[in-house]
Amino acid sequence: MKIREFVPEDLEEMRSIWNQVVEAADAFPQEKDLEAEEAYDFFKNQAFTGVAEEDGKIAGLYILHPNNVGRCGHISNASYAVRQDMRGQQIGEKLVRHSIQKAEELGFGILQFNAVVASNHAAVHLYEKIGFAKLGTIPKGFRTRDGYQDIILYYIPLTEE
Repeated sequence: MKIREFVPEDLEEMRSIWNQVVEAADAFPQEKDLEAEEAYDFFKNQAFTGVAEEDGKIAGLYILHPNNVGRCGHISNASYAVRQDMRGQQIGEKLVRHSIQKAEELGFGILQFNAVVASNHAAVHLYEKIGFAKLGTIPKGFRTRDGYQDIILYYIPLTEE
């Protein structure tokens, strides 16, 4: 599996994978699908957008961007999406590890997740396995189709400074 920066030819597969997560309503805060005419700008305007490619198809992707501005601009944030039919193959772990490396390369000092849905056990397990520290829980911080779920904040330092 190769992880690389996205190119415009990847957009339709990327958009499909992204929208699978949006439509599930259990991980991403977005409520509306990413439309074709907005996809390029959305992915291009991140600090980095990476895709995991295997056998000529996009298996997953991530976006990496500043979590805030100014005096907090050294903190990055990322979101990950893996094709439904390819989950369970450690693609997400490869994307997270790649994003950590890319965030360091881009000069970020911290990678922080603001809203990991507590019922997303695969993500919680993965982030803790990699070494992310749990900052706390916000009760009922995420609205699903069936009600509210707690969200967990995580971070990992990227540099020793």
